Amino acid sequence: MKKTILLLFLSLFLLVVLPNQGNAAASTSKIFLDGEELILPSDVQVTIVNKNVMIPIRVVAENLKFKVDWNQNARNVKIQQNDKTISLTVDQKQAMVADKQVTLNTAPLILNNTMVVPIRFVSEQMGLNVKWNNKEKIVYLINTDTSKEPTIEPGNGSPTSLTHVTDIQFANNQLVVSMDGESKPVMTTLKNPDRLVVDLPGAVFGDLSQPLNQNMNGKLDVDAYPNVTEVRYSLFKQDPGQVRIVVELNHVKDVQYSQNIIADKLIIDLNVSGDNVTPVPVTPVGDSGRKVVVIDPGHGGRDPGSTSITNKPEKEYNLALALKVQALLLNEPDIELVMTRDGDTYPTRPERVQLANQLNADVFVSIHGNNVESSPQATGTETFYYQRSSSKELANIIHQRLVKAMGLKDRGVKNGNLEVIRDTTMPAVLLEVGFLSNVMDEELMSSDVVQMKAAQAIADGIKEYLGIN
Repeated sequence: MKKTILLLFLSLFLLVVLPNQGNAAASTSKIFLDGEELILPSDVQVTIVNKNVMIPIRVVAENLKFKVDWNQNARNVKIQQNDKTISLTVDQKQAMVADKQVTLNTAPLILNNTMVVPIRFVSEQMGLNVKWNNKEKIVYLINTDTSKEPTIEPGNGSPTSLTHVTDIQFANNQLVVSMDGESKPVMTTLKNPDRLVVDLPGAVFGDLSQPLNQNMNGKLDVDAYPNVTEVRYSLFKQDPGQVRIVVELNHVKDVQYSQNIIADKLIIDLNVSGDNVTPVPVTPVGDSGRKVVVIDPGHGGRDPGSTSITNKPEKEYNLALALKVQALLLNEPDIELVMTRDGDTYPTRPERVQLANQLNADVFVSIHGNNVESSPQATGTETFYYQRSSSKELANIIHQRLVKAMGLKDRGVKNGNLEVIRDTTMPAVLLEVGFLSNVMDEELMSSDVVQMKAAQAIADGIKEYLGIN
C-alpha cells in the first residue's frame, strides 16, 4: 500500500515539476549553414511546436557573425544584422524588424534555457533560404548574402532518402510545390506546344493533397487562366524517384520564369507574355513624356494581409484606398498611372518590383494598414522609405499630407528594409496609413469620406514631388 502511494506521489510530482511544452516534440537533429554543420550544445535541439519547426536563434545568429544581446529580465533577444536590428520576446508573436513590427506564426519559446523561433521567421527576416528535411530532422540554411555556393557531401549529413512532394498549387501565375525535404529542380522550356517542365530528382509523391490516378498522374484545375492550357504532374521515374510537373501554355510568345525556395516550398513565378493576370507595362515615360506613377495596393488574392479588429482582411482596405488614388490621378494629363493590381489578385512582391523597374517609373507608392494584435492601443500613421534620399524626400512630402488627412498620431518617416521599396530603383515609399488593430483607426480607415481625404493627400503629395500643379 505504501509503495502504491509513493508511486502515485512521484507521478504527480513529475507532472507538476516537468510540465509538457504544449505540442512540442524534439529529436536528434542537425543544422547546416552554407553546407557546414553547426555545432549545437548537447541540450539544444531543432524542435517541432504545434506543427512549426523551431530552431535555436542564438546559434544561427552567432554563426552568421551577428551581434546577439539577451535581456534576462525582459526575456528579450536583440540581433544586430548589419544596420538592421531584430528584437524578439519570449511568448510574444510580435517582433520588431528594423523598426517595423512583424507577426510570427508561433511565439518564441524558451526550451532548455535556449530561445527557439519558427523556421519561417528565419527565412523571411534574416535573409536566408531555408530547407527542412522532416524525415532526417535536418535544417539547411543558405545565406543569400554570400556568393559561396552550399556544398553538402554525401555521408556528411546530406539526406539519402527520397523527398516527398506533399502539395502542388497554381494560382496568380505561381506554381507552388510543397516538399518535406530538398530536391534541386531542373527547369526546361519546350515548344509545340509551349510548356514549362519542372523535374524534381530524388522525389516521389507523399501524402499529396491533390488526386492521383492509378498511374500516379494528376491535373490541376486552371480554367481561370486563359493562357494556361493545363498543369499536370506525374511520378516520372520510380527508381530513382523523379516527380515531373508540366505547365502547358496557350498562345504565348515567350515564357519567362523565376524560382525561389522558401522553407519547404518551391515557388516558380511565371511571367507569360500576353497573360491577362500579370500586369502589362504601359508606354515608358521616355516615349510618352508623361510621369509614370505606380500605385501598389498591398497583399491581395490568397494573401489577405493582416486581419482588422472587426475581422476584415487588410487587402480590402488597401485596394479601396488605392482605387480612390487611381481615380484622382487618372484625371492628371501629365501622369501615366499604373496599378500593380486593381482587383483581388496577388502579384508577388518581385513581380511588383519588376513591373515598376521595367516601366522606369518616376514614383512607386505601396499602400498598407498596420496591425499589432497584442497592443490594440497602438495608433497612428507612419511612412517607410529605403536609404535613397529621393525616396526620403517623397516620403516626407506624402507623410505630412497624409497625417493631416487622417488626423491620427504622427509616427514619423522611417528607413525600412522592405522588398518593394528596397528593390525598386525609383523614389519609393510604403504607407502604413493607420492601425487596423485599433478601434478608432479602423473606423476612420474604413470610412469612404476619410479614404477620399487620404487618397487626395497621397495624390497631392505625388504631384508636389513631381512638380505637377
